Amino acid sequence: MAFVKAQKSKAYFKRYQVKFKRRREGKTDYRARIRLINQDKNKYNTPKYRFVVRFTNKDIVAQIVSATIAGDIVLAAAYAHELPRYGLEVGLTNYAAAYCTGLLLARRVLKTLEMDGEYEGNVEATGEDYSVEPAGERRPFRALLDVGLVRTTTGNRVFATLKGALDGGLDIPHSDKRFAGFSKDSKQLDVDVHRKYIYGGHTLMEDEPEKYQSHFSEYIKRGIEPDNIEAMYKKVHAAIRADPTLKKSEKQLPKEHKRYNLKKLTYEERKARLIERLNALNSAAGDEDEDDE
Repeated sequence: MAFVKAQKSKAYFKRYQVKFKRRREGKTDYRARIRLINQDKNKYNTPKYRFVVRFTNKDIVAQIVSATIAGDIVLAAAYAHELPRYGLEVGLTNYAAAYCTGLLLARRVLKTLEMDGEYEGNVEATGEDYSVEPAGERRPFRALLDVGLVRTTTGNRVFATLKGALDGGLDIPHSDKRFAGFSKDSKQLDVDVHRKYIYGGHTLMEDEPEKYQSHFSEYIKRGIEPDNIEAMYKKVHAAIRADPTLKKSEKQLPKEHKRYNLKKLTYEERKARLIERLNALNSAAGDEDEDDE
């Protein structure tokens, strides 16, 4: 008689350890994270900063984050939904908007640390690769790019945000191989193509006018022509450099909050409700008895 070997015994289940919650949810790559946050022991409690970029359907989130035992601490953050304040009202998730978000975060964190005067970065976006050089007593602010679960393909918008931060004056280790315009064959970055992407010049008007009408309908509504797009982005870049500080929202808080669940009753309220229900039942039972008679 053949016996089937038990693959998962009691000892297996006693020793079983569930994975971290964010791993179970498929939100965090802990293999990549541990390599980004590991700090040399001889640096003691010095924070190791990450340049975190995340994309949603309608927004771009860029943050400067450091890890502690208690949890991650955000030093500064910038969002694409802030860009309308600087003159960019449409296309808030494209390559050019990602560049603007990275630039905004870089200028904001340097202003917070009072380093914006020493490190102006690359004032005009030319599409060329740029790395900040040390100037003055303080070294450039250094951070490591954290892309999360994004596939790091050439031309991905994550690298547009990186390029914005580099031009903004941050020191982030990188290569130009992933910027839009890098040729796999020639192994070189086509600066003109990359500049075109930064200024939103990669439109379909000449090649496919029908697609242009549908894809760029919001631009057309606001009267933004392809010839004016570059000038618009230049104004946005200048406005960001002029005032990168975070402004509080001017929206008024609702006077009455919407409630989607039942209000929690106190002991006295529950007791009064129970007495009320019992009285109602008793009175109903009394009426039935009278009807029977």
